[in-house]
Amino acid sequence: MSNLRYTKLDQDTFESLVGQYPDVVVPLEQTPYWATFETAMGRQPYGIWAYYDADAPVALASYLLLERRFRNSLVVVNGPTWLTERTPELEQRLVATVMDQFSEDPAVDPLYIRMQVEHPKPPVTDPIEHGWYEREIVVDLRPESKAIAAGFRPNARNCIRKARKTGVEVRFIDTAERTAVFRRELFPIMEETAERDKFASFDSAFYETLLDTLGDKADLGVAYLQGAPVCWLIATQYRGYAVYLFAGSSDAARKSNAAYLLLWETFLMLKEAGNDACGLTGIVSDNYPQLINVTSFKRNFSKNVVTLPTTYDIPLHPLKYRLVSGGLRTRRTLPRAARNVVTKVRELMKRRGGEAKG
Repeated sequence: MSNLRYTKLDQDTFESLVGQYPDVVVPLEQTPYWATFETAMGRQPYGIWAYYDADAPVALASYLLLERRFRNSLVVVNGPTWLTERTPELEQRLVATVMDQFSEDPAVDPLYIRMQVEHPKPPVTDPIEHGWYEREIVVDLRPESKAIAAGFRPNARNCIRKARKTGVEVRFIDTAERTAVFRRELFPIMEETAERDKFASFDSAFYETLLDTLGDKADLGVAYLQGAPVCWLIATQYRGYAVYLFAGSSDAARKSNAAYLLLWETFLMLKEAGNDACGLTGIVSDNYPQLINVTSFKRNFSKNVVTLPTTYDIPLHPLKYRLVSGGLRTRRTLPRAARNVVTKVRELMKRRGGEAKG
């Protein structure tokens, strides 16, 4: 099985290559524009490579270098992007190629490469930690607006009507004002959302940098009630494909159904801008059971569930990888195991105390 040929792309050669494949969805995370954002955040994009079978383009992959103690890695976020049919044989050749490519690269010594793999075979292995989500809902924006709304669940259409009656107003913030508006008015909503839903959000600088560096490839929509912002979202668009990427909502937004109207108005804006579809990012799956709450909201807008290839690790140093991954699993499970022991001891003591009283 021969390796694929590969070449590094700059922004011009990248656009020239993907321009030959107008029907291929290229995730924004696999572009030079996202690499600019990563650089602005102080991370280390390692470049974008195209892979060829003879002279025929097969796939492209944008790599992010993550440096951690004992486990430097190269991560392909939401990729690779396949430009031809993703057969098991071609995917195995790509895996073998990237293993040789970065094993021989004197500038980097990754413990493993992480990417989506649809047909996993050794040496591909389950990841140390899970990467990109595995299922998403995609809304088709090609029909007329009435037909798009007709595909929503009745609950979504009712909530949109109720939000309008309540007086919710949606605005899309001008590029020059976005970061200031986000910092002053919207990040507090993000903090409220994170505290309510029990997750750790990024700091405000993350979202501000995202909006700054992506420019016209990102949009910031805000729903207002009586002049005050109650929820917001950030959507991206590239080559006719949009993504509902981040959002935050207050309790006032929930009571007024503002998030439903905001997403609907965003669909209309994205459709007007020439997008054919909008991905609503991750929903619940085997590896992401914690997404069950957002799944309930997203399912109101489409029945179209798309399954994505699972993210796996490709070890370049198998023995060291097994030692490191085993150590990390032990460290993660030990505190839970210790808590379980304490709980059992307390229950035993209570039972014995009850027996003594009896």
